[in-house]
Amino acid sequence: MSQPAPTCATSFLEQLRPELFAALADPTRLVLLCRMAVADGPRTVTELSSCCGVHLSGVSRHLAKLRDAGVIGAEKDGREVRYRLNREELSSTLRGLADALEACCPAPA
Repeated sequence: MSQPAPTCATSFLEQLRPELFAALADPTRLVLLCRMAVADGPRTVTELSSCCGVHLSGVSRHLAKLRDAGVIGAEKDGREVRYRLNREELSSTLRGLADALEACCPAPA
């Protein structure tokens, strides 16, 4: 027996991931995201920390929050970890949210 198609509200709620919005709600994390978005490749904590006026350990915690939310990826490079924006995943998530919002809340006539 097949399951019924998800309702509009269910689809919308599936896109509203609290960990994503919590990760994006901090101004320092947004600055870090912007740095990664314009970088020509993955960056280390040290390379990213120059933008924020935050100690390296603080930057590491911010990056962990973004990584846990799936916004950025991390790859080990010897003793260092390099971080990169998961552009495709973030774009897909935000696009999915926009699509669900439009489907649930059509523009007034």
